[in-house]
Amino acid sequence: MFKNKSYIGISFIILIFGIYAVPKIISRIQNGAVVKADRLDKVSSESNAEGVLVKIGPAPKFELVNQDNKTITNTDYKGKVYVLEFFFTTCPSICPKMNQNMLILEKKFFGNPNFGIVSITIDPKRDTPEVLKSHAELLGVKSSNWHFLTGDRQEIFDLANKGFNLYAGENSKVNGGFEHSGMFALIDKNGNIRCRKDDFGNPILYYDGLEKSGVRDIQQDISILLAE
Repeated sequence: MFKNKSYIGISFIILIFGIYAVPKIISRIQNGAVVKADRLDKVSSESNAEGVLVKIGPAPKFELVNQDNKTITNTDYKGKVYVLEFFFTTCPSICPKMNQNMLILEKKFFGNPNFGIVSITIDPKRDTPEVLKSHAELLGVKSSNWHFLTGDRQEIFDLANKGFNLYAGENSKVNGGFEHSGMFALIDKNGNIRCRKDDFGNPILYYDGLEKSGVRDIQQDISILLAE
């Protein structure tokens, strides 16, 4: 008799659960969201808010010389959206890929006077304005807003490591003699470093200059900043 009552009670609980839960499960299946919980839905919608870019802070100031022996400063980019990288012309590893990805960005936004690119060498002893000019010609650079910059070695290293927090340094043990970040910095028209958030809602800070996904993301975000 007691067992029969237990079975009746369990059956009643299962019935109540079914009445409450089954319609929700069916609804999720129909909407293609069966694997998402309410908490995951909330994180996803917040972290991937379209068109919302984080403002990290003002980009550091710089004053360097370009491939035409002209002094270029950060104020020359005021009112422009620009992408910045650190590289060197004799780099045997990541620099060629970074330069090629910059060419993709140049082509994408070519003719837009409000877009620019900054490529700063971390080997200023070898990368004179003349060398940088030959490098730009070899790459096939067409934009007048793409400056290859050189200058004082310590100033450039401080700009990379302390200003942008993009690592650059000498290392005689590696091929090429230098190490540096493969990331791109994105700066808005007001001189602020900007970025998107990752899937967990955290600012990515910089964009991967080596991967197709990084180039795709920065293209999208350049477009957003140009429209602001």
